[in-house]
Amino acid sequence: MDKGKEGKERRDALRALGRMSQLGLVAVTCVVISLLAGYGLDRLFGTAPIFLIIFALLGCAAAIKSMMDIAKKF
Repeated sequence: MDKGKEGKERRDALRALGRMSQLGLVAVTCVVISLLAGYGLDRLFGTAPIFLIIFALLGCAAAIKSMMDIAKKF
């Protein structure tokens, strides 16, 4: 009986660790992809930091929304 309880606690801890690492990965991925897209569009159209700023803000908003969705599951 002791092993079953210990195994369940370990699974729960690993599941929580997985969700926390997922939060970080989602945040970084959203921001990096949007920054790269903004930078690429700025180079393509010759506009200084306009698209970079717009896409950085959109990436931050997407990261926050994604993290909220993940946190609701937790």
